[in-house]
Order: sequence, then C-alpha cells, then structure tokens
Amino acid sequence: MLKLNKLELREIVLPLNAPFETSFGTSVERRIMVIRVFDKDGAVGYGECTAPENPFYNHETIETAWTIISKFAAPLLASSNVGNAGDIGTALAPIRGNRMAIGGVEAAVWDLEARLANKPLWQHLGGTLPEINCGVSIGLQSSPEVLLEKVTREVEAGYQRIKLKIKPGQDIELVRTVREKYPDILLSVDANSAYVLDRDAELLKQLDDYGLLMIEQPLAAGDLVDHARLQRKIDTAICLDESITTLSDAKHALILGSCRIINIKLGRVGGHAAARAIQEHAANSNIPVWCGGMLESGIGRAHNIAMSTLAGFTLPGDVSASARYWAEDIIDPPVTVSATGTITPPSGPGIGYEVKEPLIEKLTVRREEISLV
Repeated sequence: MLKLNKLELREIVLPLNAPFETSFGTSVERRIMVIRVFDKDGAVGYGECTAPENPFYNHETIETAWTIISKFAAPLLASSNVGNAGDIGTALAPIRGNRMAIGGVEAAVWDLEARLANKPLWQHLGGTLPEINCGVSIGLQSSPEVLLEKVTREVEAGYQRIKLKIKPGQDIELVRTVREKYPDILLSVDANSAYVLDRDAELLKQLDDYGLLMIEQPLAAGDLVDHARLQRKIDTAICLDESITTLSDAKHALILGSCRIINIKLGRVGGHAAARAIQEHAANSNIPVWCGGMLESGIGRAHNIAMSTLAGFTLPGDVSASARYWAEDIIDPPVTVSATGTITPPSGPGIGYEVKEPLIEKLTVRREEISLV
C-alpha cells in the first residue's frame, strides 16, 4: 500500500532538433514539467505533464497545470490517503477538466507503484503486447519537396505509418505528392481542428482519393455532431483526438458515429486508468486505438510505450525514437526504434529507463516541493 510523502515539480527547457509546425504554430523548444512523487521511505516515481506552452491545443498550459497541481491536486492527495495508483482518479475527481495536470501526477504514482512492486510499468498496467508498432508525425514543411525528403527519411528508417500535418492551403497537394511517391505506405493526415464542416466538407472529401488510413481531428475540438455529419459524407475514417478527453466522450462519439478510430494521449485523457478504460471500451466496440504524442521527453515517451502495450492499441502510434526530437534525452538509454519500426518495452521496474538527474538539474528553470503528509 502506498504511503505518499511529497511531490516535486520541475520545469525544464529542452530544445528541439528542428522546428515542429502544426496548424497551432511552430515549436522550437519544449517547456516540460517533470513530476516526482516520493513515498515515506524515499522511493520515487516519475511522470511528465504534457501541457504545452500555449492554450491552443486545449485549455491547459504548463502555467495552469503547475497551479492546479500545487494548489489543488497536491492538497487533495494529502487529505485522501491514496493507497494505490488506481485511486488517484477518484482522489482528484473534484478537479474539473485539467486532465493533463491530473495525468502527469497519476503517471508518476503509477511509476512509483510499479517500482515498489519491482515490475515493469507496462506489465503492472496489464499490457500484453511484447512490442509496439511505431509511426511518425511530420510537421508542416516549407514545400512539398522538403516534405517528401522528410517522409523518405522516415520510410527508410522503417516507421510503419507516416502522418502528415495539414491545414487549409497546405493539404491536398502535400498528400498527392507523398502518395504519388509512395503508393503503398500506411499514410494519414492530422488537421488539429483546422477545418470547418460547412466550408471544407468537399475539400476533405477529396482526400478519399488517396487511400488514407484516417483523417485525424479535422473539425473543432469537442465537436462530436459535426464530425458525425462529416463521417457520413466521406469514405476515409475519421480519427478523433482533441474531442476525446473522457470515457464518456468516447462512448458518445461511437454512439453518434463521429469516428472510426480513436487517438489516445495519456495526458489528454487524464492518465493511465482513463486510457485503459477508453481502449477497453473501443476494443469492445471494434474500434482501433493508437497512442498520440505531445513532443514528450523520455519520461513521457516511456509512459506512452507502457500504455501502448495494452491490447486495444492495434495501430502504429506516434511513439518514435528520442533522436527524432532531442539531441540528448533525459533518460538512459534513449528510446530507439528497430529497423522494422517497433519498440520492445523495457524489462526494468517502473518506466524501465534511468532518469538522468544531473541533466534535469542542469535544465531546470524552476521547481517546487510540496508535502503530502
């Protein structure tokens, strides 16, 4: 039984190897919140809050998440006497929304519990897949030619699915260029809510010509009705990302016919327990799921690997190698992907990677320690 003692927040700044552009904007570095939770004997678990710098993906930012965790989540944990990681969701249920803040704390507690049990986190969560299949997400590029160069590099690296970011004015031509060069690869697009049904339905219908696995989140975040209307107009499967923050969202989306695929992001849904419930419901409904990414450091990436071993994760996720994003990751060894586009989950306890505390210390720009007793 867990006896939580304290919680520590750190913000680090990690520069990206190259700018990453989506319809929300361009990132050249990531401000990342690393969360450590300690039990009474000093054992530690690690989590990562995936809230971005700006409130463009969802309502959360690293600033709001810091406040929610320090001012609300920590006091709730201190007063609830949580005995196991599965109880975190109940303990923090009074907090409305703010799933990324909650998910970062919950992930750290799961890691702690797995370490204390001397089990790999993925097995502790009930994962069964001995390896996970990996895809990549490629941001918007300056030209179709530059995009094609990047796609070629990732195809040659063995990744099993290529996802292209798109937005109005940068869509059909990009997809056409890639598909003409690579007629047989598993290809998808991600709009990050950049389109509007009444204006763009016919344009999105044109994507049916390119044999895509899916169109991810074409319309507004949270909108299930218009996505259902669009899904009836097009043949390509819609995948929902920003619209699915809870199990109820997933249930309602499937009842309405809003999507045929679900992207599960650990932070967006509030942690491992929620992710496990959503993938289980989707599997029972014959809906495939996959793991999306938020430009995580190695700690968040390790949690994504663990989550992706759950049986419902049947499509290649955005869990790619550390070196695609970071010159030096904060875990050792860095995450690597095989020549056939797979990752074998680690065998060590907890997340299974050593956290490079000296590097985190060097990169830290602020910290806060909060008692949980």
